[in-house]
Amino acid sequence: MVAEDARAFGAYARTGGWAFGLKVARSVRPGGQGAGETPKVSAKEFAELAGCSADRVMRYYKAWDKAADDGLVPHFEALAPGLDVELPDADVWLSYYASRSSALTPRGTAITQAAEAEGIRPTKALEVAENPTALRAAILADPGTAEAARKALMDRLEEDPALRGELVRDIVRTDDLKKAVAAEAKAGDRVDYVRQIVEKGQVKTPAGQMIEAPAELREEAERHLSLIDELDDGEDSGEWAREAYDTVRDIVAQTVQSNPELRVQERRAKFYSSLQKATKVFEELTFDDVEDTEDIREIYEDDMVRRLEDLQQAIGTCITALRSVTGREADVSASRA
Repeated sequence: MVAEDARAFGAYARTGGWAFGLKVARSVRPGGQGAGETPKVSAKEFAELAGCSADRVMRYYKAWDKAADDGLVPHFEALAPGLDVELPDADVWLSYYASRSSALTPRGTAITQAAEAEGIRPTKALEVAENPTALRAAILADPGTAEAARKALMDRLEEDPALRGELVRDIVRTDDLKKAVAAEAKAGDRVDYVRQIVEKGQVKTPAGQMIEAPAELREEAERHLSLIDELDDGEDSGEWAREAYDTVRDIVAQTVQSNPELRVQERRAKFYSSLQKATKVFEELTFDDVEDTEDIREIYEDDMVRRLEDLQQAIGTCITALRSVTGREADVSASRA
């Protein structure tokens, strides 16, 4: 009996699940074959004799069927109870056998393929998928698991618009996350501002002009950018981005102030920018949607008229100042002529 156990153990060590797959393949009749046509039994009868579930028997049956289609083992019709055949190596068995019934579903197939692409056993991934509560507990308790889950979600977001939408809505509904996203976006914009100086050699002034970045500015931007690029993944770059942005902005302001021509252009650009914003606002100060005087009376307040009169006076003063300059330039031109 010891020798028999040793032989059985050796057979399993060499062939793994194939040894048991063969027992199913040569004893369970294929679908469509009647009980009177073969000495084999149904999967249900075999499971009852084995003291296990028919589902488990069928997983061995389907694994053998796939391998037979690939030419690794004989088809069911070529096997009879008690017949021995040469079996593949044990390692090959895992390529055909799904130890969980969920692996046989479309969802399970997708998980299996993803697991194989990652180089892990599908059974591990299937077990996790069948136990979302356990996955949640691991994420909550272990930073490493949480980081792996974060990276997986980021990879999935590219091909799952529905999940991406749900995640965005969750962020918008959570004040702390919304603030964190805004802070990261601001830091990203600042880094992009500094990176543009390094990569394009140009910089935008506070008034919106694009000018060539002086050598001192490019060197300082490159120094700060290299410090930011050397940060480890997950390390907060917000403070570094703010320092880099403030430094280059100060140099830009000094550059503009030290160059009389640039200084004039900057003031002109700033004025036009303010004028454009004011024009857009004034265009909305109409009563186009009001049908009669009674409607105006309903919304009227003395403060409205006072503020409009103040604006009118400010605009008049500005126009007078510009016209006075135009008049003086005309007089100078006339005297030169």
